[in-house]
Amino acid sequence: MTEQAATEPAPRRRSFLMLLPLVVFLGLAALFWSRLGNGDPSSIPSALIGRPAPATLLPPLPELARDGTPVPGLDPAALKGKVSIVNVWASWCVPCHDEAPLLVELGRDKRFQIIGINYKDGADNARRFLGRYGNPYDVVGVDGNGRAGIEWGVYGVPETFVVGREGTIVYKLVGPITAQNIDAVLKPEIEKALKAGS
Repeated sequence: MTEQAATEPAPRRRSFLMLLPLVVFLGLAALFWSRLGNGDPSSIPSALIGRPAPATLLPPLPELARDGTPVPGLDPAALKGKVSIVNVWASWCVPCHDEAPLLVELGRDKRFQIIGINYKDGADNARRFLGRYGNPYDVVGVDGNGRAGIEWGVYGVPETFVVGREGTIVYKLVGPITAQNIDAVLKPEIEKALKAGS
């Protein structure tokens, strides 16, 4: 009997050890699932919020004009003194096509400027894109190699930043501007920035 008693706990321990990886996996899966379901995926935190916008000098998009005047490239000095909406876009970006009409509508408000960073795009394609939808940008800087995107902390295009009058990033929208988030999120953030500097 003593030999039998000594061997009984071993199968229980083995079955517990076999179930342990499954229990750990299910626990981790539940944790990830709960985190994915919480919050707005477009509100990914940015380490740049509250910090000065990157001092990135970008050349203009060649041969791009607005109202007969050449559109300048991005000079970091343009980000001070006026609230700026900085939109990172490309002609090859499908969501950029969807948000373009909303940016044109937003560009009618002259209390702020809209700055475009054209990300890893061909000049002809970018000009065609703006010719098709309209040019909402007061400034268009060309980021041909993606370096400015890294400095701005861009996850992917499109992304939009609100920069206050003092040149500090106050908000970041990851993903396209949509009919839902333009009124519910972006315009209120712009209004906050406008009031903060007045």
